[in-house]
Amino acid sequence: MRLKIIDVAREAGVSVATVDRVLNDRDGVRARTREIVLKTARQLGYISDSAEQLDDSVAHDIVKLHFILPEGSNQFIRRLHDHIETLAKRRESISVTITATDTINADLLAQQLREITPDIHGVGFVGIDHPNVRQATKSLADRGTKIVTLASDIHNVPRVTYIGIDNRAAGRLAGYLLKRFMPPNNIGKVALFAGSLSYRGHEEREMGFRNLLMEETPYLNIVQLREMMDEPEKAYLEASALLDTHPDLSAIYNIGAGNAGIAKALKERSLDQKIVFIGHEIAQDTQELLLDGTIDAIIDQNPRVEAREALTILEHAVRNQPFEFHPPRLQVILRENIPDS
Repeated sequence: MRLKIIDVAREAGVSVATVDRVLNDRDGVRARTREIVLKTARQLGYISDSAEQLDDSVAHDIVKLHFILPEGSNQFIRRLHDHIETLAKRRESISVTITATDTINADLLAQQLREITPDIHGVGFVGIDHPNVRQATKSLADRGTKIVTLASDIHNVPRVTYIGIDNRAAGRLAGYLLKRFMPPNNIGKVALFAGSLSYRGHEEREMGFRNLLMEETPYLNIVQLREMMDEPEKAYLEASALLDTHPDLSAIYNIGAGNAGIAKALKERSLDQKIVFIGHEIAQDTQELLLDGTIDAIIDQNPRVEAREALTILEHAVRNQPFEFHPPRLQVILRENIPDS
């Protein structure tokens, strides 16, 4: 059975927070307590003797982290950016820089990964599963840089972990919600919108959604999939063209951002109360659309949790310390349970 930090805390007779401070070599713990915690952790096999002998370059120095996030109007990414900045300022043991870029452009993203300087200990980024990006990621890892992927994963690269939701499960959840909102056995047309299927996360959501509909609602017909780069204006133009072609559309699932643009096209045609609309990520615009009935349900993930986990896991990995990963959970937001903030 895999040991957890709570097991060390229980055996040592201290709090989980105290164990965390000791293993992260933070201040605020008496010498005797620190000694007990380390001894307990070694006896339980939670750490080895070598785990305390950290690389001199980072054992007591500030860990330097660099994040590469998508630029644009995606409100989830903006919130992730803000939470990384806010949480990093509260930790004296790390420093963080954030670069906003066009992560859908594989060549540009790969170049920015290659340009990360050797003094950076850890990197987190939202990337696309592309050969150039994978190669740049491997080159970073080969020189000892610790890497996490955020929100959308890249397989077969030497990363520490992926930090984000199970996107395939999110897609299946969207299909289930759509099924429950639609009249039973109602033959209808469904449209899909995606930011970009270059993101593995968006591809996995589409896969999960299609599989659920195929299994449980074969009478629903997916008529089109449109990419809109997570931009509201492009989403509006794509939705307008779609609705002109399919005025009898029954439902929409938006895999990415740009909900406001789709909603604008629906309202212009007085279809906002007629078409079932499932989207992602709670924000100011999606709250308003839930309240007025344009959006029926939002599948939300918590960017604060993802920011916290990214900072914690990268610091622990750089310092060669054990860590526990607490992944963000999927949450369905309806009009009646909109969060306060």
